[in-house]
Amino acid sequence: MREDESSAIGALVRLAAQGDPRATHDLLALVHPLALRYCRTRLNRLPGDARHLVDDLAQEVCLAVLCALPRYRDTGRPFEAFVVAIAQHKVADLQRAALRRPGSTAVPSDEMPERPDDSLGPEERALLSSDAEWAKNLLDELPDHLRRLVVLRVAVGLTAEETGRRLGMSPGAVRVAQHRALSRLRALADR
Repeated sequence: MREDESSAIGALVRLAAQGDPRATHDLLALVHPLALRYCRTRLNRLPGDARHLVDDLAQEVCLAVLCALPRYRDTGRPFEAFVVAIAQHKVADLQRAALRRPGSTAVPSDEMPERPDDSLGPEERALLSSDAEWAKNLLDELPDHLRRLVVLRVAVGLTAEETGRRLGMSPGAVRVAQHRALSRLRALADR
């Protein structure tokens, strides 16, 4: 994200936190697509009839962001990271609630399930956690602009066009920089 865009978002956040209705509207216009994309990515394995939950969850993320604005402190990280952290908690809450529902695979039953449980076991979760730490350490070795680009493209799931608008680059330049960043990450991972 360009510095001027980042400071514009910071000013918008401050005004929204102070109750400015226009700033709140503009901030939500930025937050909602990000929340929707994140929730859709994390919950893409939901059955077709449960996909409406993604829209509802994105709305909950927006509400949670609004409620948390008075406590938000700029720590130098992009505001989008704050939004994604809230979305992560909302997705985890939804997944925990789904496990508690009657008929969930977590509830003992005399009936044999129709298909195998393909959820992660404790060992796989531990490996993913250590992989996430390893990936974070690799990302920390990239220059700041490449790290932001990789996070926006890979973790957040933005298109090259959306990433380009955030970083002040053309979509083609985003793709080239992404290729370079991923090549550098591969080289770092191999050593």
